[in-house]
Amino acid sequence: MQINLDATPLRQATGGDWKQLADITADAFSEDPVSRWIFGSPRVIKLAFQVMARNIYLKQGLCHMAANDAATMWARHDVDLSLPVPGLLKLAAGITLYGSRGAIARATHAGEVMMRHHPSAPHLYLFTIGVRKTARGRGLGRALLAPVLSACDRDGMPVYLENSNPANSSFYAGHGFERRQVFPCGEGGPPLEAMWREPRP
Repeated sequence: MQINLDATPLRQATGGDWKQLADITADAFSEDPVSRWIFGSPRVIKLAFQVMARNIYLKQGLCHMAANDAATMWARHDVDLSLPVPGLLKLAAGITLYGSRGAIARATHAGEVMMRHHPSAPHLYLFTIGVRKTARGRGLGRALLAPVLSACDRDGMPVYLENSNPANSSFYAGHGFERRQVFPCGEGGPPLEAMWREPRP
């Protein structure tokens, strides 16, 4: 998939950007209901995004950044989203040391629930989109989505995401995403809203 970033404030992230990419995302998700319920600690939220960015999305996916203010992580539907053993061990150690009680079990179960609900039809998966709290209101979320959605429209590719914050539902709806279902991320946990966007002609 060819994505034109020339007319945007974005650049494609590379392997060396893993820490900055995760820092932006962790700041954006610091008040996210699902992340807070699973991990309970900002330090572990940041570690989780570091591990995912470094081991999965920068290696097998597609990541964009707008300076140090906003970032996205994407992957095709056929990418293996499971963590390699070194990344899994690092995340487990961090959760054990700094996470809240039961965080490993909640994280494991949430991952299983998300995989069960993940569609099998070909699509592009939006894992995260985040704008730092200090940079909101400048249209960066729209700028992050626009070139990728345009490429998906051109290539006839649907897009899937799990919205973990109800406050963002209208933002996604405004970009053509429709709710498929709502399911809890774990027993007693907050809801995830599965959203799907068909390509536009």
